[in-house]
Amino acid sequence: MVTTHNLGFPRIGAKRELKFALESYWKGQSSREDLLRAGAELRAKHWQDQAALDLVPVGDFAFYDQILDMSFTLGNLPARVRGFHGDALDNYFRVARGRSAAGTDDHACCGGVAAGEMTKWFDTNYHYIVPEFETGTQFKLDASRLLAQLAEAKAQGVKAKPVIIGPVTYLALGKAKDGSDKLALLPRLLPVYAELLATLGAAGAEWVQIDEPILVTELDATWQNAFRAAYQSLDIGAVKLLLAMYFGQLQDNLPLAAALPVQGVHLDAINARDEVKALIQASPAERVISLGVVNGRNIWKTDLEATLDWLEPVAKTLGERLWLAPSCSLLHVPVDLESEHKLDAQIRSWLAFAVQKLGEISVLATALAQGRDAVSPELAANRAAVAARRASARVNSPAVKAAVAAITAELGRRQSPFAVRAAKQATLLHLPIYPTTTIGSFPQTKEIRLARSAFKAGTIDETAYTQAMRAEIEHSVREQEALGLDVLVHGEAERNDMVEYFGEQLEGYAFSQSGWVQSYGSRCVKPPILFGDISRPKAMTVEWISYAASLTDKPVKGMLTGPVTILNWSFVRDDQPRSVSCYQLALAIREEVLDLEKAGVRIIQIDEAALREGLPLRKSQWQDYLDWAVDSFRITANGVRDETQIHTHMCYSEFNDIIAEIANMDADVITIETSRSDMELLDVFDDFNYPNQIGPGVYDIHSPNIPDQAHIIALMQKAAARIPAERLWVNPDCGLKTRQWNEVIPALANLVSAARALRAAAA
Repeated sequence: MVTTHNLGFPRIGAKRELKFALESYWKGQSSREDLLRAGAELRAKHWQDQAALDLVPVGDFAFYDQILDMSFTLGNLPARVRGFHGDALDNYFRVARGRSAAGTDDHACCGGVAAGEMTKWFDTNYHYIVPEFETGTQFKLDASRLLAQLAEAKAQGVKAKPVIIGPVTYLALGKAKDGSDKLALLPRLLPVYAELLATLGAAGAEWVQIDEPILVTELDATWQNAFRAAYQSLDIGAVKLLLAMYFGQLQDNLPLAAALPVQGVHLDAINARDEVKALIQASPAERVISLGVVNGRNIWKTDLEATLDWLEPVAKTLGERLWLAPSCSLLHVPVDLESEHKLDAQIRSWLAFAVQKLGEISVLATALAQGRDAVSPELAANRAAVAARRASARVNSPAVKAAVAAITAELGRRQSPFAVRAAKQATLLHLPIYPTTTIGSFPQTKEIRLARSAFKAGTIDETAYTQAMRAEIEHSVREQEALGLDVLVHGEAERNDMVEYFGEQLEGYAFSQSGWVQSYGSRCVKPPILFGDISRPKAMTVEWISYAASLTDKPVKGMLTGPVTILNWSFVRDDQPRSVSCYQLALAIREEVLDLEKAGVRIIQIDEAALREGLPLRKSQWQDYLDWAVDSFRITANGVRDETQIHTHMCYSEFNDIIAEIANMDADVITIETSRSDMELLDVFDDFNYPNQIGPGVYDIHSPNIPDQAHIIALMQKAAARIPAERLWVNPDCGLKTRQWNEVIPALANLVSAARALRAAAA
């Protein structure tokens, strides 16, 4: 028999139940008991969705983030949240978002504290809260969360497999706030992990899944030795350990992983199929080998027969030692395709969400155990869907392919160097030193959402919808004028999402109704489905931007999402290289840039928030990606005249190690997140002479806390120590759509006041 299991399940809920429960609790509209009840109901539902599996993950559910959960399990709380009243849940949310719930934060500045730094989970669009370390960091086990969920699962008859983050990955993903050596903490950390494993074993767990995804990255000898020391220390016999590695290939770490004293290993066979044979050969004869044979990060149906072709010989070799699972946690895909009632029927037939992926695992396991005849109807249906997708005329466009083939280097070059452009732009725009702006979006109010829903439902017509959006745009413009911002935006009232909005207007994209995926905390996105060749039938933003510009004498930025971000935040095609799809997007967005310029827009921002997260996990593979990603941005941006100022924006991404490539993008202005990292991201400019203008984000919009003027000035002074003041902008670190106007107005007022104070000091 083949054992089936799962590495993790989406926790947000098919109808975003967790999102709404969290936001209600944070606002003080529901109780702690209501929130805990909602979590328990979701866990029960999700365990039921996985009931056909032999082992079901427990502990993969989190109220905000699984890495933050691990920090609390290990007793690793930042010093700034100690001493608050309230319980662990209050402190949990203080670290996650700067404050807990309404009514529980009645002391400290602005009702909260500095939220934990947030960054991307490997090369995904999921954000985790970065663990914080110091030389004196101590660890103390608090297994209450895991024990409670394990008991809850056992009471419901769930065949539970607790899931935890491994000690080496935990240290690797954290940040030493005092610059100390993180690995020096390993001897202090390992006894707590050993205690945790013993505790889980005593509570009845047979297997524990211990995730060490950094094994698919490049590790030097020091970190490889850390793995050896860690797992020798944890080889205590309390439970059986399933070492889970995903998102890439092991390569030179394969001998290391194979030699660790664990009872099972999980390999991402979507990305590392070529390593399956070598891993089996290098592993002890009694070890369980778990293979991730269904893609946990994309939504296309698995070609079941092709998978069985290579898997059947493996099954004969391993016998009962073979386990089957998705490649990684299903956190990165929507919950259930059955929720989709309006999705194009043909495209729907090509897809599998989390529940359907687990069904594919069951079909594969049955075929291996009983033969393909036992699942012949399922295989026939799968064969037909896979073949239909390959043959569909909707997927391939000869005209688009010809346009990509005709791309030349000339498309990516500006007419003049930055110094020449900057002088022309300064003459045209007349901006002061330390110019102020925002990143693009303003609060998506209840009224905006209701108007959008009514328009989609057909209860209001296009004229009424346009009038409603124009009223919201005018409101945003007037508020910005009153605040005294220097460069305005239209507020993006008409946009549901910065990627979905554009995808809806491009050929080659499809959209789900309920395909929600967690980005962080209560923030969910509905990634568009890139199924075919991409083209732009008509202008997408010109009418809205032009209307905003007509309302004011101040410059208004045209707001676009860049090709790399649209690609990386979509469910992409798996039948052609990502670079080809990105070039198609670049040509489409380039047309929009040129149309905005023709309409008189003199500042155009092309957001590339996801540029870094597309990097391969191994640095040796970075350059190929960076070459086509930067080329795609340049193709998009660089057809304009010198006088047109091009901005780009990146958020929550460490970019110090790719600063040369970012400079090569040649944007006139780049805005970046630096508020949560206290300007640490600007350290790179100590050694790298960045040539263009930069706006370090000084308002953390992912927290409800309102920055005061002194805080903003202090951050900008740190920036000015590295970058000449005449090349600095003052702005938030990201868009403001998730905030409320009563937070945004005072925060931006402080931002404008800070800029004025900086100008006065520089005069």
